[in-house]
Amino acid sequence: MKERILISTGGSGGHVVPATILYEHLKDEFDVSMSTDYRGMKFLDKNKYNLKILNLAPISRNVFLLPYQLMLVSYLIIKSIFFLRKKRIDILISTGGYMSLPLCLASKILKIKIFLFEPNMVLGRSNKFFIKSCEKIFCYSDKIKNFPNKYKNKISVIPALLRKKFYDVKKAESIDKNINLLIIGGSQGAKIFSTLIKSTIIELSKKFNLKIYQQSNLVNSENLKKFYKANNIDYKLFDFDEDISSLMSKSNICITRAGASTLAELVFLNLPSVTIPLPSSKDNHQYENALFYNKIDCNWILNQNEINDVIVANKLLNIVENKEKYLIKKINMKNFSYQNTWNNINHKIKSVINENRISKN
Repeated sequence: MKERILISTGGSGGHVVPATILYEHLKDEFDVSMSTDYRGMKFLDKNKYNLKILNLAPISRNVFLLPYQLMLVSYLIIKSIFFLRKKRIDILISTGGYMSLPLCLASKILKIKIFLFEPNMVLGRSNKFFIKSCEKIFCYSDKIKNFPNKYKNKISVIPALLRKKFYDVKKAESIDKNINLLIIGGSQGAKIFSTLIKSTIIELSKKFNLKIYQQSNLVNSENLKKFYKANNIDYKLFDFDEDISSLMSKSNICITRAGASTLAELVFLNLPSVTIPLPSSKDNHQYENALFYNKIDCNWILNQNEINDVIVANKLLNIVENKEKYLIKKINMKNFSYQNTWNNINHKIKSVINENRISKN
């Protein structure tokens, strides 16, 4: 009988997308299911995954709501214990976030093996809480900030998790007389990308053949459509559900936030980016994500609190008019990601799980 693995995820796309990739890597060898909260459902195909909804409301800073929050967490831990027993789960894989807390605590009580996943360059608070109890934690580097030294031996470094279709996509072309600019706002903080870079786009359109691919929500889409039409700029707007791999392949430069999944995808497809980390990200993890790739010369970083439309415009113009550094970054990306194959990651993840499963039985 196949061992039963539950992958716990939810919240933002940054948690859910890696969970779906782990699911695809493990489903052939294990009996895999996935749990999520209501927020995570919007990033998932409900018919594709064996889903269980365990919703945990965000922890409020209002002290008067603390008793209610504690009661809710206690209820969900008990509910998780019954769920894990009923499904006879052998292994829990958590992608982090507070939505995984009840299942991790329940697994600890039931002595179910716990594996963690940390894609960011700063150890998440939920993962830090369970690092002592886990078998291993999958990371993209062994130089994670805030990681307790005594548990460094639990890190299992893997290449960045990518959706399978990324391995079949053509790598991004270099800039020539055409600029295909991809603008990714992410699921958080996209508004600034709908306002700050308008002057940049106008300046670029005066000198180059310009095509814009821009992620936007319904609130900003109408204003952006009017702006592009008024300035006779070729554009395509898209939302989170779009096939981002195809758009990355068609683009030759990107402006983006610094979510771990997005940066990994850009590097794999050799698409240089101007990265503007979200200042409000917890423990400033987006900046640390961007810095990780910046140290190997794969991107440019701009501080949102120190920029304006003129600075962004000058940065883009300098990049496309002086392509030497741009081309170096494409080479660095290619060299960094050459070992990132589906089979390599598949073998690594399964080996780590099987080695720890066998050694502890």
